[in-house]
Amino acid sequence: MRLLARPVFLLAALLAAAAGAVAQSPAVIPADLIVTRARVITMNAAREVIDDGAVVIRGEKILAVGPAAIAAAYSAPRTIDARGGIVMPGMVNTHTHIPMTVFRGLGDDVPDRLRRFIFPLEKSFVTREVVAGGALLGLLEMIEGGVTTFANMYYFEDEVARATKQAGLRAVLGQTILNFPAPDSPEPYGGLALAKKFIAEHRGDPLITPAFAPHAPYTVDAVHLRLIAEASAALDAPVMIHLAEMTEEMTSLRKDHNMTPVEYLDSLGLLNRRLLAAHCIFVTDSDIALLKARDAGVAHAMVANIKSAKGVAPALKMFNDGLRVGLATDGPMSGNTLDIVGQLGYVAKVHKLDRKDRNVMPAAAVVEMATLGGARALHLEDKIGSLEPGKLADLVIVDTDSTAMLPLYDVYSALVYAASPRDIRTTIVHGRILMEDRVVKTLDAPAVKAKMRVLSARINAAIAAGLK
Repeated sequence: MRLLARPVFLLAALLAAAAGAVAQSPAVIPADLIVTRARVITMNAAREVIDDGAVVIRGEKILAVGPAAIAAAYSAPRTIDARGGIVMPGMVNTHTHIPMTVFRGLGDDVPDRLRRFIFPLEKSFVTREVVAGGALLGLLEMIEGGVTTFANMYYFEDEVARATKQAGLRAVLGQTILNFPAPDSPEPYGGLALAKKFIAEHRGDPLITPAFAPHAPYTVDAVHLRLIAEASAALDAPVMIHLAEMTEEMTSLRKDHNMTPVEYLDSLGLLNRRLLAAHCIFVTDSDIALLKARDAGVAHAMVANIKSAKGVAPALKMFNDGLRVGLATDGPMSGNTLDIVGQLGYVAKVHKLDRKDRNVMPAAAVVEMATLGGARALHLEDKIGSLEPGKLADLVIVDTDSTAMLPLYDVYSALVYAASPRDIRTTIVHGRILMEDRVVKTLDAPAVKAKMRVLSARINAAIAAGLK
């Protein structure tokens, strides 16, 4: 009996030890997507850059970020090999009018373009069909250029929302309000009612933040600006507006109210945390202090501003003073392109030239403005703008194999001074892959382009007939 007892005892001991080992070994954590072999620009509080890192995604959120070895603790049905490329937060375009892709290239290099070309073109040609077609092309361009969140103001904004959800991008969308009849409203200020309806319909959407979009202080009167301020407060909805952009805007407000545009909006109750002010070219030091005190966001559209020869907005001072400043392209009739990558070098170089100091606006600061800065301008920094556990999974992979990106010594310098939108390899929003290896998955790119060719041919023919 003792001969049998010993093997039984040993077997029991071995089984117990094995069970203990299994119990003590860490369980593999389920995930949906893992990005590995990446140079990770986190944009977290420590501004960590991980030379060989991984990002783990579950659902719409980031589960983990760290050295490549962390991937072993997770199991996911999909793994993307970044192949040494840069993985970074998706870029934020803080001010644009994406349906205007349909007018891209018209009215360039002429004075008073807004009144001579833009408003007349919109009056003649903007319909739901045109807005839908133009929006899809703009969305396609942004996906290909690494923009994951954008702020848009235009007409038929419900069409823009529909296209945005189809494409899978994140957006703050504002219904335009004007003091004259608009393409989607036969009555002046009809956009206000449309905006309220739009906000009600899209409140709580995971991708769309609906907003009011009064065009500018010179196209919306004080009465309606106050009404918008009151409605914005009641609904806790953002307000987007062009501000301190025009010389005549400055002159008329100084003459009529003895105020700057920033002071004027403050007097009407609009200057607060819900406001996103585009351009802000002609702002004073006291304006900047007021913008900061009121916690407003600023959209810095460098390329559009210098193309129009209006001047260089003091975005460097705003950034250094801690304002909420993000980068923007403006509309495709103003800046012509919708990617943020193409803005980066201009932002760095023009501010250096403006200050006659090559040390200002370093590359790392420009990348911050393109990502976390844009998130802060939209008051979304708790959700997007950096790669951190718990934040929404909005990120891009930048290919570093192109000729211009070699050799790669500094990721920030490479992005700002050498990268192009064609270097964006993969775009992910809300945990969903929108483009992988330059193939867009959520939109039919050939069909979107074919539609734009039809629309633009129709517009070109009409313009030619009108010129005869």
